[in-house]
Amino acid sequence: MRVKVANTKSKPAPAVETRESIEAQVAAFLNAGGEIQQVAKGVSGQVNGPSRHITISKK
Repeated sequence: MRVKVANTKSKPAPAVETRESIEAQVAAFLNAGGEIQQVAKGVSGQVNGPSRHITISKK
């Protein structure tokens, strides 16, 4: 016989709460003198450097 255990994982916060939290953080950042820069579409924040691609080969 199998005993059923209650699911103890909590549900993630609703998206509304998350959106409101982000809006509050942005407002606090701007009120503290922060500045938001707009980045052109297609521009990446990664700098040119060594490749992080993993190559799997049969040897």
